[in-house]
Parts: sequence; structure tokens; C-alpha cells
Amino acid sequence: MTADGVQPEDQHWPWWPLLPLYPYGRRRTVFSELIHGQLWSLEQLQGVYYVAVPVRLTVAKVSGGLMLVNPLPPTGELRQAIASLEQQHGPVLSIVLPTASGLEHKLPLGPLARAFPQAQIWVSPGQWSFPISLPSSWLGIPSDRTKVLLDDGVPHADDCEWISLGPLDLGVGRFQEVSCLHRPSGALLVTDALVGISADPPALFDLDPTPLLFHARERGDEPLTDTAEARRRGWARLVLFASYLRPEPLEVPSLPELLRHAFRPGLRSIRTHFGLYPFRWKPGWQSAADGLMGAEAPRLQVAPVLERLVLPRAQSALLRWLEQLSTHADLRWLVPAHYSAPLEFDSQRVDQLLADLRQRTWAPSSENWQFLGSIDQSLLDLGVVPREPVLRD
Repeated sequence: MTADGVQPEDQHWPWWPLLPLYPYGRRRTVFSELIHGQLWSLEQLQGVYYVAVPVRLTVAKVSGGLMLVNPLPPTGELRQAIASLEQQHGPVLSIVLPTASGLEHKLPLGPLARAFPQAQIWVSPGQWSFPISLPSSWLGIPSDRTKVLLDDGVPHADDCEWISLGPLDLGVGRFQEVSCLHRPSGALLVTDALVGISADPPALFDLDPTPLLFHARERGDEPLTDTAEARRRGWARLVLFASYLRPEPLEVPSLPELLRHAFRPGLRSIRTHFGLYPFRWKPGWQSAADGLMGAEAPRLQVAPVLERLVLPRAQSALLRWLEQLSTHADLRWLVPAHYSAPLEFDSQRVDQLLADLRQRTWAPSSENWQFLGSIDQSLLDLGVVPREPVLRD
């Protein structure tokens, strides 16, 4: 049993090899109430090489029961948390996958659907997978109780309004995200379209701060020392990695230097990756991180990866979606599937975000954006992605 009273087997996720992301077969879950009596959050970590950020399943109260949005692996711990809500608010009536891509949410949908066999399944139009586009039924999604958002109607129309961003042709598939305005709470539920990032590490890392401590170091021969300063420094660097993949202040040391600092006494374990730390941070990295995080409140933004790799030539589509949101006087909160939630998000804040996006350069290719820009250019040169955005039916 863990320190918080959870059995390790209740955190087991057997299907992790299908998408081998950290923390692999053990998925701890943090359960919290976002808006009293209306919205709840279930968060797990997902990432690569300790570059891990929280991913959220949102539970919304609807007439007669509950709706699950943005699926996560249904570990015993996660199912127990949802069961406690069912006792108070009624059964899970629907499970919604509101994005056309997003493997971190698509792969758990089948197991989550089996965990709640009476729930109706709703998915975004244009589902696809890469490198092989598999039928949804091959991913374990039950076809006999699955409907397509907008094409087959929408769930819980009395409580929710569904607003689509896209569809846009990405070449290999489509980008489409159908956001949900949950009227009883005034919250907009999204997947990837917007995020808010705080300078404080998420509470999920309190269960295991290893990723933060790993990246807080300067060299691989330094121990993983747990302090508040180290956690904040590690979190800031994780945000840089997750936002830009390879931010400008990051260098990769030579192989001899990398090996020289590895395999030292006290570091010969998988937890420390045997002292292998293939990063070197140049001066200025903290300023780059500060531009992404909010000290007083989470900084609202379009995630750089989404802006530069998914929507680099589709700013107008995002602006139209935001303009549509700004007309909703009952909008008060934003609940993304990543990073902080809930975020204050009324029509005034939507208008401010619109103004900021119109004034600054969209999808740049310099400084921290250079690596993302090089990936996009390579995809353009190979003809993988279209040079002009194409709206799809």
C-alpha cells in the first residue's frame, strides 16, 4: 500500500506498451473538485524521458448523471474516484473523445468504455491514427454504442453547447476539436486548443517529484535533491521541453562529456537513469520559461507545439473559434486537458486573447521556436502537410 493508502495494483495500467509513455505501467491519479457540485478533475502524468506533464479527464454533472470528457487510463484508482461521484450524482451516462487525434486520450477510450458498459460513447468526427489509420473498433471502442459528435447530434444538449474548432486538413489526417460549454458551471471544456501554465509545479508531482528533480540539475553526476527551489526549477524546464521540444537555451553535451558524468556512485539506478543527463542549459533559460508561465495566475495561451506544428497556417480558424466563444455571456471558466484548471475565462478575457494573437507574430521560426519551425519546414518539403489550410467537411 502507498503512503496515501492506495494499493499499487489500483494504479496499474496494463496497456501502456501501446503508447509507451512515462510513467509506463503505473499511473497515479489525483482527484480534485474544480467547480463545486459541477466539475471534477482526474489527472495523471504522461511524458517522455521524465518530460512529463499532467493530463486531465474532466467529469461533468449533467441531467441524470455524469459525463466523462477526455478519457484517461481507467486504473482501479481512477474508477474508484468516479464511483464515489456516481454515488452522489448518478451514473456515468456518456464518455466523450472530443478530438480527432490525441492518442493519449484515444487509446484509453476502449478500456474506459468497458469500465462503464451502460455509457454512450461520443467521438469527434474524422478519427484517425498514425502511422496506420485503424478502425475505431480495432482500438476496442464499441461500435454498437458509439456516435459521432455533430454528425449524429450531441450529448446532453440541455446542459451543453458543442463548438467545433476545425476541421482542418493536416495532410496525414484532420485536426478537429469539439469544445463543450457546460452551461451549469459556465466552463468551456477543451482538449488541446488552449492551456494555462502556472509557475508552481502541479500537485500531481507531490506523489513522486522525480521528474522535477531529474531536470533541476546541471549535470548527470548531481544527486536528485528534493527542495522547493529544485522542484520549481525542474518544472520550469519541463514546461520549456513540453512547449518547444528543443528550446533555444538547451544544448546537448558531447558523448564523452555525457559518459564522464554517468554511472557515479549513488546514481547507478534506473530512477536516476544511471547518471545519463544529455542536457546543458545556457544562461537565459529561466527568462524563456517565465514567458510561458504565470507567477500570480496561470498564463493563458495557445500551446507553442499546437501553434507551430498543427495550426501554423490556420490562425484565422482559431480566431473565428475564439470570436464565437466571445459571444457567450455565460462563459466563466476554461478547463483544458493539460496543465492548470479551472482558469478564469469570460468574454472579456477571450477578447483580450484575441487582441494579443492579432498583434503578435503567429507561428514564428526564430529563437525558442526554431526547432518547431524546422520540423514544420521538413514536413512541408516532404509534402506531408499542405501549404495552405484546407477546411474539411
